[in-house]
Amino acid sequence: MFTTRGITVIVGGLAMWVAARIVGSPGLEVIGLGLAVLPLLALVVSARGRRTLEVRRHLSDRRIRPGARVTVELEVANRSVAGGSVLLVEDRLPPTLGRPARMVITDLPGRSARRVAYAVVPQVRGRYPLGPITVDATDAYGLTRRRLSFDVRDEVTVTPVIEDLSAVATPSPGPSFGAARARQLLRVGEEYFTMRQYQLGDDLRRIHWPSVARTGDLMIRQDEATRRASGLVFVDQRQAALGQTRGGAFERAISAAASVGVLLTRAGFQLRFATADHPPGPVTEERFLDALAALSHSQARTIAPALTHLRAAASADMSLVFVSGPPAPTELAGLMRAGSGFGPRLAVLVYPLEPASLPPDRQTQLEGRATQARLALARAGWDCVLLSPSTPLTERWHAPSPRRLASNA
Repeated sequence: MFTTRGITVIVGGLAMWVAARIVGSPGLEVIGLGLAVLPLLALVVSARGRRTLEVRRHLSDRRIRPGARVTVELEVANRSVAGGSVLLVEDRLPPTLGRPARMVITDLPGRSARRVAYAVVPQVRGRYPLGPITVDATDAYGLTRRRLSFDVRDEVTVTPVIEDLSAVATPSPGPSFGAARARQLLRVGEEYFTMRQYQLGDDLRRIHWPSVARTGDLMIRQDEATRRASGLVFVDQRQAALGQTRGGAFERAISAAASVGVLLTRAGFQLRFATADHPPGPVTEERFLDALAALSHSQARTIAPALTHLRAAASADMSLVFVSGPPAPTELAGLMRAGSGFGPRLAVLVYPLEPASLPPDRQTQLEGRATQARLALARAGWDCVLLSPSTPLTERWHAPSPRRLASNA
């Protein structure tokens, strides 16, 4: 398409040609005709721009945590001999990241490349597609403008917020309940089946001193169970349990699941992941966080089919982490049956709403259901953590559980 300058040149050339015809000046006619044809020639030349212009995108990181900065660098290369006056580069962004990024490149010579950059700071988990890229290119005289589209797409994955559950809480005279909870969840991975004699280069911290005292030889723990132990993280993402995606309860549950799952994988566990819509399957830590980043609420009405898959995957050397809202009394029996075949069991229950924001009668009803579920699970051998949408998991992770208090009593 012609720019304002191009249209002005065409109109001016035609006017000059008409005036030259009237006054009978052949030289002026040639000049006017040349001015009128010049934008047309520029339009033909600019049509080759799609074949001579290349655009590439480079990301500083493709997987980040919420609030981290990603630098996006666009490299625009001009493969033709002729240069361009101005290039307006636009990179399309999802609405959650704001308006499209626009940058201007002036005077790009032929057979050269120029780089421009911008930054985005995603604040919430998710997968953010970048692209396509459009370039508004003008010719060297600014007579024409041609919009070029490049199907260059990338994706930035923002993982959920991960809390460090292995960190030690503020020192206190009481017992370290957070460490006890972690040991309870990871106890399968801390067991060992055999021992072997010490070899030069072994970690001295793995010496089994009772065996040394009994045999007189240095013996090293052979932690075979750590390689065999596994953990299953189940997220009940039904809207009836945790509300909609981006809600406080839903995002708190996703963050809790990510934090416990990372704790398991970094303790040497083989991780499996399941939701109300998908049966358990093996995942790496990276795939686990990617799945949580893209997880949205489900419209499923009942959790019974998912509990059937959960019970079929049960194993005595597998730890179970169940993340959901406080289950209804009709769901408790099925949940406890599904978890009976697992080893250590942890339930992270998140209130769907802030109890303090509800009317007194609804608050009492919600807290009563949560208390009933927590006590029933504790009697069945579960460890239970109860969270509100605004409560970090680490705050409750180091709090004493009713099960341990009862056993201590």
